[in-house]
This record gives sequence, structure tokens and C-alpha cells, in this order.
Amino acid sequence: MIRFVFAFVALFAALPASAEVEIQELTTPGGINTWLVEDHSIPFVALELRFRGGAALDLPGKRGATNLMMALLEEGSDGLDSRGFARAVEGLAASFKYDTGDDVVSVSAKMLSENRDEAAALLRASLIQPRFEQADLDRVRGQVISIIQSDLKDPRDISARAFDTLVYGDHPYGSSRNGTLESVAALTREDIIAAHQNALALDRVYVSAVGDITAGELTVLLDDLLGGLPAEGAPMPGYAETNLPGGIKVVDFDTPQSVATFAQPGIDRDDDDFFAAYILNHILGGGGFESRLMTEVREKRGLTYGVYSYLLDMDSAQVWMGSVSSANDRVAEAIEVIRAEWERIREDGVTEAELNDAKTYLTGAYPLRFDGNGPIANIAVGMQMEGLPTDYIARRNDKVNAVTLEDINRVAKELLDPDSLTFVVTGKPEGLETTIN
Repeated sequence: MIRFVFAFVALFAALPASAEVEIQELTTPGGINTWLVEDHSIPFVALELRFRGGAALDLPGKRGATNLMMALLEEGSDGLDSRGFARAVEGLAASFKYDTGDDVVSVSAKMLSENRDEAAALLRASLIQPRFEQADLDRVRGQVISIIQSDLKDPRDISARAFDTLVYGDHPYGSSRNGTLESVAALTREDIIAAHQNALALDRVYVSAVGDITAGELTVLLDDLLGGLPAEGAPMPGYAETNLPGGIKVVDFDTPQSVATFAQPGIDRDDDDFFAAYILNHILGGGGFESRLMTEVREKRGLTYGVYSYLLDMDSAQVWMGSVSSANDRVAEAIEVIRAEWERIREDGVTEAELNDAKTYLTGAYPLRFDGNGPIANIAVGMQMEGLPTDYIARRNDKVNAVTLEDINRVAKELLDPDSLTFVVTGKPEGLETTIN
């Protein structure tokens, strides 16, 4: 019966949320800041925890430790082994997800109101009292190594790794957060415990909750849930000096289709011109089949199935990135067209019609993101990490609509830099040679 109830709740939780999202800012007696969106229409709550730092906190020579540690949190805690923990979570119709990013580790939890205390106790045990048994460590380590081995044969992953190494160098961004075959094989239980202490600390936690819980209930729950974590974690990594000299780096790999990863310097989310750049990217390469790159590279010339670009704002670096795949004998032409379009939009700008179409899409699609308690909690905690105000959701579309044609074309001239556009191409590309020293 309880599984049916959870499925019923999940169905209604996925229905579109009201465009009005009222966020309460709270501080627990223990000093934990959190955002809450109360919704008592269904007996269900979504909880989102983020810890700033992520895989970038890996110690020298210990690459992959944070990723492996997070994967082990669901492998048992306190008096439960991995199977016992999984059965206990399933028996409560709860859901826990643990994930690792370059700048953040995240924990997503969903639980029914009737089982909230028991589910929170299980979640607390996984965060505060993980077992990190050697047998579990070895088994999950084997799974990670299998992923790394698979990535070594994937041209898209090879291109991404070569790009990261070129652009970020010795910074943690310069290598995969999964680690290498050698680094993961050498990780010990003591390394995993250290990664746990470094990453899951109260001085870097952000919390949001959405659903059937009051402010008083949430503050009590959070102090109990997180109160046993260390007060401080490892120092945050320094800023990454990006190397984007312009040109091409070819990574030889035997495949019929080359994969190109490309980028130029980006823009900080806090920059006054961010929304103009955001709309500009939608028109250039972020708008799917309506984007300029898709029109020029795919529709007009048939050089690829897909090409796209996006703004990547990380804690320690900002880049304007993109990717394209094309046959070895056509990838050189695809790159030439991308460069030409980068230059054309910089020099000639966009049209009023393109700007209006982009605004219509971006403002119309935005409310669709709030399609349940989980997505709203995810958005709210992301807003906290970006330092955005609680009323940002209500004002976001106004910021999009405020961008003028003059704004966007000025930003195109100031920000787009074809000379720094750097391509890493993996495959057997014809007519392309490495030009980057």
C-alpha cells in the first residue's frame, strides 16, 4: 500500500506548480540557513542539500576520492549494511540521491509526511555515520573504474578530458572528477574518510525544502539531520587561470566521426550583462533547431546532427562552450562555419525578430521548470548558491524582457571573441592540424 501511496503522490507532485512561489528564509537554532516553500496539498516533502566545493576539494594525488565517497553514502550506515539500508529506504517509500559535481556535492531526498522522521533518521545516518566498509569500497571502486575504462574509449569523453587539461591545467577542473585508473585504484578507506570530512561540513551547506512541512518542523529536522557534521571543511580551491589561446588541438583517435569541444572566455553570473549574454547564446547556439549554429551547420550544410553552445559559470572559472560532431572529412568545414558565425554575430549583431523570439521562448519555458516539489527545491537551493534573492523567480522574466537590441548587440561586440575560440578535436579529422603549442 505504501508504495502505491508514494506513486500517487509522485504523480501529483509532478503537476505544474503555481507561478507564485513563496519562499521563506529560515535559520535553525543551530545556525543552519534554509529556504522553505510550504505546500500542504499533498503529504510529501522534497529536501535538497548542497555542499559547496565538490570534487574540486580532492587532495593532491587523491583525484576521485570525493566522487567515490559520495557513491558510498548509500552503501550502509550505522547498524545497516548496504542491503539493509536499501531495504529500509524502500520500506519507507523514500528516495535518496547522492551526487558529485566539480563545485558541489548534493543530496536529494523525497519522503512522505507520515514517514518523515524515520526517513530523516536514515538520511542522517548515511551522512553522519557512513560505514565505508572495505568490501563496499572495493565493489564501488570497481564500478567507478569500469566507468573510467569505458570513458577512455568514448571520443566525446576523450575530447572533454583533453579540453579540460588544455584549458584548466593543474587546477582540479583539469581532470575528471571520477579520477584516473591509477588514482582510484590507490584510494584507501582513510582517504574516503578524509574526503567525507573535507566535503560535508556546515560552513558550506545550502538547504531548501518544498512540500508538507512547517517552518518549525523543518528547523528541528535540519538541526538533527546535520548537527553532527564538522563545522568546517577543507579550504576552497583557488581560481582557475583558463588557457584559451585560440586555434585547434587534434587528439588522434580511430573513429569515423570527429568530436570537437570548443570555448572562449565566458561571463560571470553576477555580471550586469549576464542576461544579454544569456539571450545571445540562445540565439547563437543554445536554442536548439532555431539557433544560428544549427541553421548554418546542420540545416544548410548537413555537416552534423547537432551543434550547441552554452554559458558555463563555475565557481572558479567562466567559459562560453560548445560542441559539434561531424564526419572526419567534414569536421574542418563545420569548424570553419562555427568560426564564421561567431564572427558574423559579433560584427552584425542579431535582429529585432530574433531577440523577440528568444524572449518569448525563454520567458514561456521558465514556468515549466517548476513542475513539482523536487524541481522547485533544486531551483531554490541553486538560487541560494548564486546569491539570488527569494523574489528572483517572480522577477526573472522581467530581467529577460528588459534586454534591448542595443544591449545584446553591444554585448556581442564586447564579449564574443573569435580569436580566442579554441577547439579540441578528437578523431581522424581531415585537413586539420594542431596549431596550439
